[in-house]
Amino acid sequence: MMSDFSHAIKTELLKLGADLVGFGNLDELPGKVRGGMPVGVSVAVIYPPEIIRGIAELPTQQYCDWYDSLNEKLDQIVTRGAEMLRAAGYKAIAQTRGQVGNGEEGNRTTLPHKTVARLAGIGWIGKNALLINETYGSAIRLSSILTDAPLTPDIPADFPRCGSCSACIDACPAGALSGKAWEPGIDRDKLVDPVRCRKVARARARRGFGGIDITICGKCIEICPYTRHYTMTDNPEID
Repeated sequence: MMSDFSHAIKTELLKLGADLVGFGNLDELPGKVRGGMPVGVSVAVIYPPEIIRGIAELPTQQYCDWYDSLNEKLDQIVTRGAEMLRAAGYKAIAQTRGQVGNGEEGNRTTLPHKTVARLAGIGWIGKNALLINETYGSAIRLSSILTDAPLTPDIPADFPRCGSCSACIDACPAGALSGKAWEPGIDRDKLVDPVRCRKVARARARRGFGGIDITICGKCIEICPYTRHYTMTDNPEID
């Protein structure tokens, strides 16, 4: 059963604008990776369905704008959440873009938000190398907080639910997805070729809305059956 303190923190983060909140036990990760903190707070916000429907052919300016605005919203939520935890007497690190970067050039972060989200039960890592939530698919943006607060952990999503689906692999314009299923300990590069992904994403952004040196595509998000279950009126069957 969730503790009163855990419930209070989750409620406050939802009030701040989070759509999904989960708490993950980080003990399986090296201490250096998690900043010595035992708990990860995962925060997710969702794209409107029409924004994701709009990128079926190419990324759009609207999608780019929402990408930026949701990232800004997440930074605000996790910053305020970390402040609340510190005010309660605990350590807390907000994993904002200023703290961990945006992955645009460095290509990796020490502790990806999707790892925290998986451990916090928000979703699983799909064949698109992104987090997939059962309700919203990959039509979400993530951030996280690292803390030593005694928050009741949610059940981690240790098993992917993509089954035999290959929609994202077949649709990837870059051919960057290997088709391998995620499993504990697998390196991200076994799932996706980030160099190829970035190169084609930038070309698609230029074609779609004139985006210059912007790595944004979204096809593997839009095509996922779980995402389409959220965005489409005629929901497809999910294997």
